[in-house]
Amino acid sequence: MAETLAAPVGQATGRAPQSLDELMLAMDVVDTLRHQESLVSRELSGEQRDAQLLERLRQIYRGQGIEVPDRILVEGVQALKEQRFAYEPPGPSFARTVATAWVNRGRFGRRLLTLLLLLAFGWGAYHFGVAEPARQRAAQEQAQAERNRIELAERLPAALEQGYEDVLREAQAPKAREQADRILADGKAAVARGDADGARQAINDLEVLRADLRREYVLRIVSRPGEPTGVWRVPQRNPAGRNYYLIVEAVSPDGRILSLPVTSEEDGRTVTTSKWGVRVSEATAMQVQRDKNDDGIVQRNRLGEKRRGQLDVDYLMPVSGGAITQW
Repeated sequence: MAETLAAPVGQATGRAPQSLDELMLAMDVVDTLRHQESLVSRELSGEQRDAQLLERLRQIYRGQGIEVPDRILVEGVQALKEQRFAYEPPGPSFARTVATAWVNRGRFGRRLLTLLLLLAFGWGAYHFGVAEPARQRAAQEQAQAERNRIELAERLPAALEQGYEDVLREAQAPKAREQADRILADGKAAVARGDADGARQAINDLEVLRADLRREYVLRIVSRPGEPTGVWRVPQRNPAGRNYYLIVEAVSPDGRILSLPVTSEEDGRTVTTSKWGVRVSEATAMQVQRDKNDDGIVQRNRLGEKRRGQLDVDYLMPVSGGAITQW
């Protein structure tokens, strides 16, 4: 039997297995030997004879109820020695790497696509959410700085002087000219320090002053049916006293009711309104009330007059100077 085992593979019995069943059985013998590591290490590596190994294999298969021909057992032992049915993976190589990548292309492709999408999303978010707005802001700031430079060198100083001259042509009171001088000085200081917004604000203030000087109206006491002519309030600082107000409106020479900015002495807020209350003495309030009680109409309904070129109203009745915008 030892001589038979020494024969080349496929010639142990004079011929190789002739059927697929015999080949599979030989592979099973090899698999059995591999799973019997202690048996293989003792019998193949030791000094016992091959016949004893074959006998042990017969006992193993008989114990499983399987009859295996001796030539198949011999083929299995020889195949195990020659590692005929053992798989040895190829070593690292470029071809192996390419083949492995091709086999796993689906999994790697999805990961690569996900990574590319994430990179594209991140780039888009940064470009359109950070870089591009920053670039646009920088461009706008640069353009605005250039416009300011040109305006500070040419337009704003000229507009400032023109606005000042327009105010002086309208002003008929020293108070208006003093206010114009102060605004002009502020505007020139803004130009000198390169503050375009400050210069524009000074020009706007001169325009507002000029419009105020050109405005003219009569401050008329309201006496229409269903509307109060006067009201009184209890001041917070003096709960035992009363403040009296006459409700007025500004009427232009052409009969239009004007809306003017008025600051309330109760909350300090300035609102633009067409009707407000002017604080007067109790005696003045009672006098107007008696005038209205005679026939339901206030005959002396002119509280004051604002003339062109003036800033203040010339009052025809005594007033205390405060005002309210709600009652």
